[in-house]
Amino acid sequence: MFTRREYRAPRDRPDPQGPYWRQRGWQVSAAFLGVVVLLSGIVALTADQDAGATGSGAPASEGPLSGAAAVKDGRPGGCRTDDSAGDTLPSAPPDDVDWRALGPTRVPVSASAGPTLAQGPVWWCFAHTPAGAVLAAHVIPSQMSGSDWRTIAQEQVVSGRGRDLFVFKRSTVRDDGSGAAADSSSAASYAGFSVPAYSREAAVVELLLKTGQGYATTSVALRWSGGDWKVRPSDNGALHTPVKAVQGTNGHLMWGV
Repeated sequence: MFTRREYRAPRDRPDPQGPYWRQRGWQVSAAFLGVVVLLSGIVALTADQDAGATGSGAPASEGPLSGAAAVKDGRPGGCRTDDSAGDTLPSAPPDDVDWRALGPTRVPVSASAGPTLAQGPVWWCFAHTPAGAVLAAHVIPSQMSGSDWRTIAQEQVVSGRGRDLFVFKRSTVRDDGSGAAADSSSAASYAGFSVPAYSREAAVVELLLKTGQGYATTSVALRWSGGDWKVRPSDNGALHTPVKAVQGTNGHLMWGV
């Protein structure tokens, strides 16, 4: 059961023409943070290029996956999941999937695959299975459009140069506090997925997206770190591969929504 725990304490190369925030690739990537307008870029960039004047987000706070968090039996305290499926790739979506609003989009959650816990803005505790990686690939990037994105990045993105660059670039984009898409005709939603690569330590999940123009795909790399799945960014700070239009849904398991 999905529960909320309350705590009192808190490759794609850049185009050499012009700064990255004006490049099409970064605008599409920024739009994916809210999974609302992937192909046209809904997330508005500020006219003032002073990073201190843009939506830099609330300071990151310590959460359940921070280094100081207690880990017991390989999982952070309180996190228990059904990992009996092992490394078997899914042949269908989990049969206990529910859809929850997360900022401007809706994401799949599962009592068996996760996220089974929430602490503040962090939705966490995914099963150590391919299905758990699939749910993490949907949920974690979708948390990046709100004001708590710094905490999500600290807790659920693998540390290193890629995360540092993501934080730097994300700080130039205004936080989306509206929770709504500006143009429903170009809104995108999660339609399906595939798992092209999986091991106990790492996974790649391809997301199938339904847009107003048809279907598109993007891939999210993940790593098992600190007892949960985390997004592994590329060296250039991207949380996912470039979004590309595709014909049809072949090779993907459909969510059926």
